[in-house]
Amino acid sequence: MCSPARSAIFTGRTSSETGVYKNGRSIRKGIPNIGEWFQSETDYETAYAGKWHVPGTYTHFIDGFNVLHTGIMGQGNVCDTAVSRACANFIRNRESEKPFFLVASFMQPHDICEWLRLNTETPKDLLYPEIADELPELPDNFEFTQDEPEFLRSRRQRSDPAKGNWDKRQWRYYRWSYYRHIEQVDGEVGRLLEALDEAGQTKNTLIVFTSDHGEGMGHHQMVRKSQPYDEASKVPLIVSWPGHIRKNKTDAEHLVTGLDLVPTLCDYAGIAPPPKMRGKSLRPLLEGKKTDWRPYIVVEVPANSGRVLRTPRYKYISFYNDPADLLFDMREDPGETKNLAASPAHRAVLEEHKRLLSEWESQLDHGPDLPNADAWILA
Repeated sequence: MCSPARSAIFTGRTSSETGVYKNGRSIRKGIPNIGEWFQSETDYETAYAGKWHVPGTYTHFIDGFNVLHTGIMGQGNVCDTAVSRACANFIRNRESEKPFFLVASFMQPHDICEWLRLNTETPKDLLYPEIADELPELPDNFEFTQDEPEFLRSRRQRSDPAKGNWDKRQWRYYRWSYYRHIEQVDGEVGRLLEALDEAGQTKNTLIVFTSDHGEGMGHHQMVRKSQPYDEASKVPLIVSWPGHIRKNKTDAEHLVTGLDLVPTLCDYAGIAPPPKMRGKSLRPLLEGKKTDWRPYIVVEVPANSGRVLRTPRYKYISFYNDPADLLFDMREDPGETKNLAASPAHRAVLEEHKRLLSEWESQLDHGPDLPNADAWILA
C-alpha cells in the first residue's frame, strides 16, 4: 500500500517499524529518511518532485529535500508531466558542482484506482467498440482458490468488479486501460532520460526505477493493491549506470525488496547506511560479484494485518487471527493457484516458513502503537 511501502523505501525500515502501517501516518520520530541521511552524511544536493504521501500526498515540505514540484492533485495525466518537466529543468539548469540526489515520484499508473470507480458498472455495449480486438486476454489465474483467508474474500467482495457484476469483457477492458496508464508514465520517464543525456550526465548517474505497489490486474479476480498475491506485491526494480552496472541483465535468482534501496544508495554514495537497516546493498548483485545472500524476504500487509514470507521456492501467507494459511510452490505454481498449506507432504515446509517469519519478526523494533504487534512471533 502507498504510504507503508513508501516509508519502507525511503528509510530502509519496515512499515511496522516506521509506524506507517496504513495511509495517512507520519514516519516515526528518530528514523531518518534517505534525504535527511544524505544531507547529514554527504555534500549531495537533495531534491524531490511529485507524490510523497508520508503522510501528505502533495506537500511543499519534505524533511531532507528541496521540493521542486508537488504535483497537481491526483490526476497522473496532468501532474506527472509537471513533475517530469520540473525534474528535467533541475537537471539541465544546475550550476552547483555538488553531486545530486533527485527523486521523481510519478502518479501513474495509480490513476487506475479512479478509473475503477468510474467504470464500476458494466455498460450494455463496449464503450469503445473499435478496440474490441485489442483487449488483452484474461490471465491464466483469473479464478481463485476457495480456501483463502477471510481478508482476501472480503476484499474481493467489496471491490468495484463485484459491485458492478463485471463480465469477462469488462475485465479485459480494465486490463487494456491499465496498459494505457503505464504508457503515460513511460513518456515522463523518457523526458528525464533525455534531460540527463542533454546535460552530459548519463554516464555519471545511477538511476533506480521502482514502485510502491503493483496492481491486481484481474489475477485471482483482484484489483488494486493491499493483497499478498504477486501482481500487487511484486514491483518493478530496474537499475542503470552505464559502465558500472551489468547491461540488459535480468536477475531472477536473488530475493530483493524495497528495503534494499537505502543501503544500496548509501553504498554507491560511499557512506554507511542509517542504523538498524533491514535491507542489504544490491551493489554486489548489480555488478555481478559473488556474495552471500539472504534466504528469505518478508512483505507486510497494510494495517499490520498480514505477512508474506518468500523463500527461493515457496511463498507463505498468514493473516492475523485467521487459521487459513496459504502456501504456494512458486517454482511449480507461479500463478499461486494451488494452496499447499493443508498438504501433509508440505507440513515441514509450512512449519519452517512459520519459524522463519517468527525469527524475522522478533528482531524488529515495532512502533509503539502497532496493532497485532506480536502476531507472527511463535510462543
